Amino acid sequence: MALPKDYAGQRCSLSRALEIVGERWTLLILRDAFFGVRRFGDFAAHLGVPRAVLTDRLETLRAAGVLAETPGSHGYSEYVLTDKGVRLWPVVRDLTSWGDDYYSAKGPRRIFQHAQDAGMLAPDGTCTICSSVVPPSDLLVLPGPGYDEPSDDFVSKTLTTAHRLLEPIRGH
Repeated sequence: MALPKDYAGQRCSLSRALEIVGERWTLLILRDAFFGVRRFGDFAAHLGVPRAVLTDRLETLRAAGVLAETPGSHGYSEYVLTDKGVRLWPVVRDLTSWGDDYYSAKGPRRIFQHAQDAGMLAPDGTCTICSSVVPPSDLLVLPGPGYDEPSDDFVSKTLTTAHRLLEPIRGH
């Protein structure tokens, strides 16, 4: 029996937020959207998520205004983060940093660098050189010390070199 998507009887903002981003796969879909994944097939190939689950999660995020579906090239729909979705960056960044601290023996798989001055992103989201809070659009994602061989999918291969967050990655 599937669990309900809502938290009946809960009225706090956290329960409302979890109704949108708290399901399995959703935060990984958001992470990939920050990496620049836009197409359904690229999400599916990179994450290995069942297609029916991916369809459901993308629709939930679209209906909540976190992602927007736009026409892309070659007739494919693309999913892009809205301003509301981009505001989830600190959550994705903090959970990634927490996972790196407690569950990554070799260090972070990916690191983030301020594109403007090449400073590394500190756990609090500030640049280690200029001390400013860096928005995701000004960050490069690079392989970190915990990086291992990429999977065979296009997204994994693309992320073996520096890539600016939110810039599209397209597998076709």
